[in-house]
Amino acid sequence: MSLDLLTYRNTALSHAMAAGLFGNVLDHEPVSAPGSGLTAAFWVSRIGPVPLGSGLNKTTARLELMARILMPADTEPQGEVDTAVTGAVDALLTAYSGDFQFGGNVRLVDLLGAYGTALQAEFGYTSFAGGTTYRVATLTIPLIISDAWAQVA
Repeated sequence: MSLDLLTYRNTALSHAMAAGLFGNVLDHEPVSAPGSGLTAAFWVSRIGPVPLGSGLNKTTARLELMARILMPADTEPQGEVDTAVTGAVDALLTAYSGDFQFGGNVRLVDLLGAYGTALQAEFGYTSFAGGTTYRVATLTIPLIISDAWAQVA
């Protein structure tokens, strides 16, 4: 077996599209302002072994997907921007908790952080060229993949 990023990322994207909340769902981190409304973007952050989850001849992997929810901070009424971003985060966390094995493609989504950072979101702001400031929530989606790499002596 090996890592199948397309399958994992497509599963994450499918959950975002199924939520029906996003005007844009991107398979990459945006380098320019994504426009108005809610946007969800996905990319890989880290890949590494899981010592406690590995055996004598196969290594289990931890693949950390990131997702960023973005919405222009000056969207009116401004008081509803946090509500929209938080609602979108809640929808994704609910989806990834409910599809604990990403359609049977991973051992598990590390919901509680047994093998590192747990499924979570951190909120903040970001700006792009042109001056638009976005309210953002950056999700960490840790995937544990059994027997990703063979250990050959």
